[in-house]
Amino acid sequence: MFANLKTAVVILNWNGKKLLEQFLSSIINFSSDDATIYVADNASTDQSITFVKNNFPQVKIVANKFNGGYAKGYNDALQHIEADIYCLINSDVEVTQNWLTPIIETFKNDENTAIIQPKILDFKDKTKFEYAGAAGGFIDTLGYPYCRGRVFNCLETDTGQFDETSEIFWASGACFFIRSEVFHKLEGFDEDYFAHQEEIDLCWRAQNEGLSVKYVGNSTVYHVGGATLQESNPRKTYLNFRNSLLTALKNVPSKNLFLVIFMRLILDGVAGLKFIVELRPIHTWSIVKAHFSFYKNLVKFTKKRKQIQRKSNYSIHTSVVWQHFVLQRKKFNTLK
Repeated sequence: MFANLKTAVVILNWNGKKLLEQFLSSIINFSSDDATIYVADNASTDQSITFVKNNFPQVKIVANKFNGGYAKGYNDALQHIEADIYCLINSDVEVTQNWLTPIIETFKNDENTAIIQPKILDFKDKTKFEYAGAAGGFIDTLGYPYCRGRVFNCLETDTGQFDETSEIFWASGACFFIRSEVFHKLEGFDEDYFAHQEEIDLCWRAQNEGLSVKYVGNSTVYHVGGATLQESNPRKTYLNFRNSLLTALKNVPSKNLFLVIFMRLILDGVAGLKFIVELRPIHTWSIVKAHFSFYKNLVKFTKKRKQIQRKSNYSIHTSVVWQHFVLQRKKFNTLK
């Protein structure tokens, strides 16, 4: 169908045999006519690649030498995949019939569109948006990421309120479409992130080049979420807090940078106290470690910052923390 726009659906896998058993067939059934399907394996030890070879010989395999996380895993694998469009999709995603069609058509119709995500609903409750991306991501004035359909932990029910195609600020790494030319020009994901929020950084850099990030609401996928790192995992807390600070340091315009970093450090401290009150001190310690890692990376990321031309207007809303937790605004359309 899209003979003039070659598409590769690339599933990053690390010890995900059970997930591949559950979800790979849906990707094959609904994608193989329009795309070549790859499993990019991060040195798994659970026989997942043997499973793919034995049961889905039509799926191509790219074997990475070690587990470099999401960022390096995709950077390494995509060096070996030739396509016009990369679809980077988690192994815990179920796709739907004709999910590729509106997305590839959007790329064909708008050459300036560099990155796209579909509507991401919760596999466990298919009436609700899913945490990791929902109906497209944004960044508030303090650099906090949030989504249409998901503000912090409040998930909206999908009633068709986000069915259109629209501009967004960042696309979810759970199902992330990008032009291969753009991916390689921007040198892919920042490998210092390992995992979590590297897609926000890449979208930010793409927009600094004058390119567009979009959400296509008439393409739907269902995401389990937390399949690699559960929300209760302190490693996830560490990566989220550290990487969010590093993204702000790297990308926020100079006039706002000091205030943003200062306020973020204070609010991280508040979050740490909240974890203590909730009897989850190990997550407080994760925030402390995230801050130490942030300080350790200050010089390195300041150098990266100097290489970026910060042009994009990253904020459409004032502090979402204030609006959500103090003013009790729970839905995207109530934010101001």
